[in-house]
Amino acid sequence: MELTTMFFFFASIFSVLLLHSLLKFFASSRPKLPLPPGSLGWPYVGETFQLYSQNPNVFFASKQKRYGSVFKTHILGCPCVMISSPEAAKFVLVTRAHLFKPTFPASKERMLGKQAIFFHQGDYHTKLRKLVLRAFMPEAIKNIVSNIESIATDTLQSWEGRFINTFQEMKTYTFNVALLSIFGKDEIPHRDDLKRCYYILEKGYNSMPINLPGTLFHKSMKARKELAQILAKILSTRRQMRYNSNDLLGSFMGDKEGLTDEQVADNIIGVIFAARDTTASVLTWIVKYLGENPRVLQAVTEEQEAIMRSKDKCGEEKFLSWADTKKMPITSRVIQETLRVASILSFTFREAVEDVEYEGYLIPKGWKVLPLFRNIHHCPDIFPEPEKFDPSRFEVAPKPNTFMPFGNGTHSCPGNELAKLEMLVLLHHLTTKYRWSMVGTQAGIQYGPFALPQNGLPIRLTLKT
Repeated sequence: MELTTMFFFFASIFSVLLLHSLLKFFASSRPKLPLPPGSLGWPYVGETFQLYSQNPNVFFASKQKRYGSVFKTHILGCPCVMISSPEAAKFVLVTRAHLFKPTFPASKERMLGKQAIFFHQGDYHTKLRKLVLRAFMPEAIKNIVSNIESIATDTLQSWEGRFINTFQEMKTYTFNVALLSIFGKDEIPHRDDLKRCYYILEKGYNSMPINLPGTLFHKSMKARKELAQILAKILSTRRQMRYNSNDLLGSFMGDKEGLTDEQVADNIIGVIFAARDTTASVLTWIVKYLGENPRVLQAVTEEQEAIMRSKDKCGEEKFLSWADTKKMPITSRVIQETLRVASILSFTFREAVEDVEYEGYLIPKGWKVLPLFRNIHHCPDIFPEPEKFDPSRFEVAPKPNTFMPFGNGTHSCPGNELAKLEMLVLLHHLTTKYRWSMVGTQAGIQYGPFALPQNGLPIRLTLKT
């Protein structure tokens, strides 16, 4: 009996070992998925300098032409797979979004803070998105139209009769609107310190994460630490005053939400980052495109003047209302076309949470995946004559997954309604009260990292007579 038992025991072990060996053999004999074609560039720096030192259209288009709609590269210290078709963007951002967590390069992640909404999935992300939307949905922001209008009119008045750098001035405008939406209507005692620290911080967003004295990254991290300290003071003051507000800070501080001070600070810095330079860049391009297209400018001006005449005729206050901003279809199409042509956000970052197969290629776990919005927005099969500025193309809604200026899926920008509102308000007053002329050559484009008109678009602004 013992011999029989031993026989079956060793036979069982042998069978398990044989099965394991056969599985290992067949696994090794199966062809391994290849990485997408492409180049990883130089060690560590990869192709970062190639991307940020030239027209991104040229960089992406040349890669796509050579390798196809899926290719690999290496930027900002990260191996990446870039995808450039609507179907691939939908795969990563919507249908298989659970396989790709939102992420940024290490430099941005450390500067914004690891608790920021950009870097999370699941319950924490859902909770944060709900809090942000509560402060930025139309029901909330329609109550601050007059405050945004006040910022817009003060901004434009400060430009009168001056040569200005459009982008730098738009950054000031969008920063002030961001502070309004975060901290509410009351004047913020720490406004100047917030601005000073944030301006230092932003200079290091696309730097290599080398935290040594003298580097941009090191200076930015010092400013980021001071910024968190200022935000802690604001939080403490508001708690002492037992001040309730419908602004973003009030949403974050709700007793039921239970966010820590660190989480609040990370997400406030993240919102400023998301709200400021992107919107300022779009407004800068709008000023350029309107200046270069007199017929479009005339159509926008007539639309905005009609709103003014309507208010005069009905005896309404001349201040803009939320309802007025819904009577601006031509201006809205100008914003849409600018978002498409300029493609301020050329791509977004995701990270594969496991090995993923796509179109016969391997996307390795841990690699960044970048849906290329710019390539999709400039595809002639989707948008004929893609380099032409033609707002009328948006008289017909674009096909799904072909126009994604604010991203797509559950991680699309929750502040897009606020961004459109502040653009419409500024453009109303700009086109009805002012004229401008562009100074110097306007053919060039600069990159750092957003594509901008050369030298930030210098203009001279004057009141209409």
